[in-house]
Amino acid sequence: MASDHIAIRPMREPDLLAYKALRDAMLAGHPEAFTSDAETESQRDLASYRSRLTGGGTLFTLLALDGGRVIGALTCEREARRKVQHIAHLVGMMVADTHRGRGIGRALLADAVARMQALPDLAQVTLTVTAGNRAAVGLYESVGFERYGRLPDAIRLPDGRRLDKDLMHLRLR
Repeated sequence: MASDHIAIRPMREPDLLAYKALRDAMLAGHPEAFTSDAETESQRDLASYRSRLTGGGTLFTLLALDGGRVIGALTCEREARRKVQHIAHLVGMMVADTHRGRGIGRALLADAVARMQALPDLAQVTLTVTAGNRAAVGLYESVGFERYGRLPDAIRLPDGRRLDKDLMHLRLR
């Protein structure tokens, strides 16, 4: 684990306000890392995040907590269509700026992969990552994710930057 006082656990209903606060801060501070935009997402109703709790298309959202404070998150979604239910998708990986470089992203990712490997009907997981984000790409590659493509011009930022997204996958079995 990243630190003795960092806990990783599934998100629960009472965590939604803290999750939204972290997400809003990350979207505002790192627009190049997310396809969602801060302005639109900051106006979302808290109840809309209930879809990130376990159930429906979401397998789980994991939180990293430091003394009870939400400082990281990662969501795993699953395809609903029968022919592609063997595929899951990791979305919304985030670690608060105050806690970067402490292995928290790695701990969230390891927990998520272990949970997915425990589901016998899941065969692979995908994610997208901004192509220039070397730290994130390196983290994903270190646990076995492989790049299978790149979506050019995937994100267009208000300042005119156009960013590509790497498409990555990991075989679970």
